[in-house]
Amino acid sequence: MIYSYIRALAEYALNAGLIQKEDRCYTINRLLEALNLEEYEEPQGAAEAPAVPGNLEDILRGLLDYAADKGILKSNSIVYRDLFDTKLMGLLLPTPSEVIHKFYALYEESPRKATDYYYKLSQDSDYIRRYRIVKDRKWVTKTEYGNIDITINLSKPEKDPKAIAEAKLKKQSGYPKCLLCVENEGYAGRVDHPARQNHRIIPVIINNQEFGFQYSPYVYYNEHCIVLNREHTPMKVDKEAFRKLFDFVKLFPHYFVGSNADLPIVGGSILTHDHFQGGNYAFAMAKAPVEKEFKIKGYEKVQAGIVKWPMSVIRLKSREAEELIELGDYILKSWRNYTDEEAFIYAYSDSPGKILSNREVKERMQSGKGDLEPHNTITPIARRKDGIYEFDLVLRNNVTTKEHPLGVYHPHSELHHIKKENIGLIEVMGLAVLPARLKEEMEELQGAILSGREIGKEEEIYKHKEWMEDFLPKYQEINAENINDILQEEIGLVFLKVLEHAGVYKRDAAGQKGFERFIAQLNNR
Repeated sequence: MIYSYIRALAEYALNAGLIQKEDRCYTINRLLEALNLEEYEEPQGAAEAPAVPGNLEDILRGLLDYAADKGILKSNSIVYRDLFDTKLMGLLLPTPSEVIHKFYALYEESPRKATDYYYKLSQDSDYIRRYRIVKDRKWVTKTEYGNIDITINLSKPEKDPKAIAEAKLKKQSGYPKCLLCVENEGYAGRVDHPARQNHRIIPVIINNQEFGFQYSPYVYYNEHCIVLNREHTPMKVDKEAFRKLFDFVKLFPHYFVGSNADLPIVGGSILTHDHFQGGNYAFAMAKAPVEKEFKIKGYEKVQAGIVKWPMSVIRLKSREAEELIELGDYILKSWRNYTDEEAFIYAYSDSPGKILSNREVKERMQSGKGDLEPHNTITPIARRKDGIYEFDLVLRNNVTTKEHPLGVYHPHSELHHIKKENIGLIEVMGLAVLPARLKEEMEELQGAILSGREIGKEEEIYKHKEWMEDFLPKYQEINAENINDILQEEIGLVFLKVLEHAGVYKRDAAGQKGFERFIAQLNNR
């Protein structure tokens, strides 16, 4: 039976274009080596070649079950199975240089042809595990700001307790330095670091620097890509970062690209490695209209306006990317040092954490004290539409208080039962990436609602009780047919509140007046 699975994987690779027919014997022999087999007999007939499913997940499952049975796997757990099937898939792929050569040959025809090839390769190689991605729960919630996307992430496998315990005992490795380093390409992995033998990176030059272009293995949206510095260097949002964004959009005009903010709380999960995220997808924020236009002195050629969005977004438009880079830099520098006590926006605190007024900041700067902790930054997103460059600048602030220790402009505690994690680039644009725990919790909650059962304090879903009691009166009838739609709708509305909490200027009259004060400050020079 094992020979049938080996043949099936070789046929899969051939049909997917990962190997050519001349590579078939070579590939089979490499698979034999990985499986500790010294010989191979081509299965013949139904007896020798029992039916093997044609989909990759089932083929790999058969090979992994054999490896577990023969003791090739250290443990028959998700971690070790992922390490081994990635090794098998890595045996089927062209070398990095071959992939790069083909990518740029296609790029000469069109950037889209190049990315289409590379995206398909990233899926066919099982670097993007299609069969896991389809398990993610996704839906759309209609709001006054447009249709926002909601997803419960189920594609990241959870580590088993044995692997977690082993990882703690292992000597900590500094190689690769992080999950974004180029050294991951071809890396065999370990219990605390994923295998990447089936990973390929395309080199690109942006702002005269060497970067890598790859896809995210978890593809939260269509062609979700990552652009990473070849050097392990910290993220920084500045004029040079803006130039990198537009250089990438010029290379791939069918993609948007953006950066997480460069401060904790409002930034992404990896601030230690300079990188951006992009893709071929139109988020709700990109579709949101400008509701108030304005001009900035010295940059009159640039169209500027406030976007109708729950977070605080300035949109700039121009046919010249350089104009947007210059103006974006001016807005960023202004925002970095902007304090508006009336709007509870503070640019700095001292090292012990005391929030500083404008006067206190000036006094410290004049006295030469350098213990200022910055709080203001920007989440920037660049795209091109019909020959016009667009640049969205989302104003961010990570100040904390005793009432809101995780951030004033972060989901407040009453929303943590749904979303507690950082609001990074993807969420900012209108796509909720919610934790996997919600799947089971919502199923339990459905049962409690339909049965009318009282939820006990000892239960995991008790944290949803107050929220549930708040929304239930809105619905005249709740039954088995509509309960799932109701919960999805209410989760989407919670995420809308998450975005509203993350907005530095609220959507009420006072908040918009505060936004206008900042715009006026930009013209006060």
